[in-house]
Amino acid sequence: MTDIALRFWGVRGSIPSPGSRTARYGGNTACVEVRCGDHLVIFDAGTGLRLLGNELVQAAAGVNTDIFLSHCHIDHIAGLPFFAPFFLPASQIRVWAGNLLPERALAQVARTVMSEPLFPSAAGIFRANIKFRDFHAGAVLEPRPGVTVRTASLNHPGRATGYRLEYRGCSIAYITDTEHRPGELDPHVMALADGVGLLIYDCNYTDDEFVARAGWGHSTWQEGVRIAKAAGAEALAIFHHDPDHDDDFLDQIGAQARALHPGAVVATEGMTLRVAPTKRRR
Repeated sequence: MTDIALRFWGVRGSIPSPGSRTARYGGNTACVEVRCGDHLVIFDAGTGLRLLGNELVQAAAGVNTDIFLSHCHIDHIAGLPFFAPFFLPASQIRVWAGNLLPERALAQVARTVMSEPLFPSAAGIFRANIKFRDFHAGAVLEPRPGVTVRTASLNHPGRATGYRLEYRGCSIAYITDTEHRPGELDPHVMALADGVGLLIYDCNYTDDEFVARAGWGHSTWQEGVRIAKAAGAEALAIFHHDPDHDDDFLDQIGAQARALHPGAVVATEGMTLRVAPTKRRR
């Protein structure tokens, strides 16, 4: 199989938002499972990571995976202490993050989050072979044979990293927690999104909401459509939903986005997508 298969486990931004008003689209924070043949790649470790981990350990005695973090704000790493494969000795797990050096290393961040007074000390109870890998945004990574991950800096407070994953002619871009500049197309974002089969983009706000939230580090669904069109992306997944955007509001966004880009979908917890080899090659 040459297609990329992916599943959304968390689609919300900033803070988990459970409840009846968000039940259809989901309230867990960012986590996306990507299957490239036999290779498992995970983007972000928000609260959706716990549900993914629970499913993974039902099927195997150990898990071999790479987790790529966009950044280390709490909504994107809150699932790490609850990831069940960490407790299995047979698991081989590599956690990646860019833009943290030279101030701090990813391993230091993980230890801080999983220790007092923020959390009951958890790191010592993990049994998996866990490796924390820092890199500088802009690096080209090859986490598994045949899987290429291109990286670029994003415009977000405290810095963030966007990703482009390529596998056997298939490509997806994972670009979340970035703020656009109105009237400009970010060259880093455009390079990652160029001709991809699927663009997963930070659509936290609407253009109207953005006016009062400039400087907060997020973008809009309308900007996602503009980027998808300019980059020639075949499909757009509207992602990182604002916690105040309820199901009815997201229904409206979906209808408006599809009218502008037929390949647009609103990311939903549990949604599965397949990405075939793209017609346009990088």
